[in-house]
Amino acid sequence: MRLPFLFVLGTVMIDAMGIGLVLPIMPQLIVEVQGGTLASAAIWGGILSTAFATMQFLFGPVLGNLSDAYGRRTVLLISLFVMALDYVVMAIAGSIWLLLAGRIVGGVTAATHSTAAAFMADVSKPHEKAANFGLLGAAFGVGFVLGPLMGGLLSEFGTRAPFWAAAILSALGFLLGLLVMPETITDKTRRAFDWRRANPAGSLRAIASLPGIRPLLWVYFLYSISIYVYPAIWSYFTLERFGWSPQMIGLSLAVYGIGMAAVQGGLIRPATRYLGERVTIIWGMGFEIVSFVLLSFLTNGLVALMLIPVTALGAVVTPALQAMMSRATPDSQQGELQGVLTSLHALSMIIAPLVMTNVFAYFAGRDAPVYLPGAPFLLAFVLMTIGLLLFLRPRPALA
Repeated sequence: MRLPFLFVLGTVMIDAMGIGLVLPIMPQLIVEVQGGTLASAAIWGGILSTAFATMQFLFGPVLGNLSDAYGRRTVLLISLFVMALDYVVMAIAGSIWLLLAGRIVGGVTAATHSTAAAFMADVSKPHEKAANFGLLGAAFGVGFVLGPLMGGLLSEFGTRAPFWAAAILSALGFLLGLLVMPETITDKTRRAFDWRRANPAGSLRAIASLPGIRPLLWVYFLYSISIYVYPAIWSYFTLERFGWSPQMIGLSLAVYGIGMAAVQGGLIRPATRYLGERVTIIWGMGFEIVSFVLLSFLTNGLVALMLIPVTALGAVVTPALQAMMSRATPDSQQGELQGVLTSLHALSMIIAPLVMTNVFAYFAGRDAPVYLPGAPFLLAFVLMTIGLLLFLRPRPALA
């Protein structure tokens, strides 16, 4: 299963790279096709990002349920093929509406994280799930780091070059999958597709009804919103508080991405082996809580930079939580579970930027009752603490 593993990890990395590849050129591209100022381009950039995240929220369960019914291989290959075509369309788009349509389709095709995670659940023994889910997180982290770097370099060849690169990567991924990807769904684990459950609400009801899962879903959601404080306000916070340059901000985000990839790709395996998933989650959330409190009041940029590896230690939480929920979910619903988690993560990507940026603006503005640019981290601290207390509550043991 070595090549199929590499293909699935590569698909997740391509998803992340595809998102990041186009970020450096988006402002210039929007001005190019729409005209107007950089300020108006920022508004359209927000619309494009929200459309992408909304499609992931809506279609994570759809693709997860489709993979339970028709197979992981089929869903992954079709998604990669459509993704390659979508990037070609965006590379030649001459209007903002075509770009919007491209991001909508891209959000659907990038919702395959649920299918990739379901594949990992299919081929992993119970004690291997946390480590293998961690590899998926590591692959996403590597893609998150490489994407913007490659996009910035390719922008030297024009605003369309990153789209062509993303199309080529997706096409190569499709060809590799066509050659090496087996089907892991069998007649025994296949579940008929049902539109009533192939939506966020229907899938959530079905998964939440499983014993012991509902509180873990809340923990996962609160954790996701809390942790999204970093991409939501980091650039604004570090500029306001420390006066960092764009290069320094980019470097710090790259360090964070590398740290997350290292933790999820390497540390998660020994952590869950020696501590168990429950204790690993408690320690991970504890590291995040301490980091949030410190960042709320820090005034020294060097200390903030040194704190990044500590914050990255909290990345053990997601794969350990996924493993706990996966073990408590029947084989026929693994895709559905991962679809729900994809939707919850996408919902956090919609909510967190809106809330965190408004909290930042309120406490960093001239009329702020208390000047505290780190206030969003205090909010994240509160949400993470609620999640930890909910996790610590007694509940039925998960097999």
